[in-house]
Amino acid sequence: MRLSDLRPARGARSKPVRKGQGIGSGLGKTAGRGHKGQKARSGGGVRPGFEGGQMPLVRRMPKRGFTNVFKKEYVIVNLDKLNRFEDGAVVTPEVLRETGVIKKTGAVKILGTGELKKALTVRAQAFSKAAAAKIDAAGGKTEVI
Repeated sequence: MRLSDLRPARGARSKPVRKGQGIGSGLGKTAGRGHKGQKARSGGGVRPGFEGGQMPLVRRMPKRGFTNVFKKEYVIVNLDKLNRFEDGAVVTPEVLRETGVIKKTGAVKILGTGELKKALTVRAQAFSKAAAAKIDAAGGKTEVI
C-alpha cells in the first residue's frame, strides 16, 4: 500500500442533499417544506419560545427575587493561597494575577479560610474580619486600596 492508494472508506463521504432539483430527487417542488403555511415561506417560522399563541412558559412562571444592579462583585482569595509568597512580600491584585492565584480582573476580597504562615503586606479592596486578624497575628499588615 502506498500513500497514493489511500482514499476514504466506501460510503464514508456522501454528497450534500440538493433540494428543489426535480421530482425524481425526492426533495423537488416544495423541497420538504409541505404546502403553504408559515413554515413554507421564505424567512418563515416562529421565534424561539413561541407556543402557538398559548401563554409562553417564561411568562407563566412567577417572578422571583431581585437583582441589585449596584452589587459589588469580588474576586475571592483565601488566606492559605498567600503562603506561596516569600516573607515580607507586598501582595497586590496585580501580583496575584501575575502569579496565577486569580484569573479574573476586578475587586479582590481576602477571606480567612486557612492559615497564613508568613508576614505579608496585603493590599486589596476588602478583607473579612477573620482574614485581617490572621494577617495581623502572623506579623503582616492589611491595606485597603
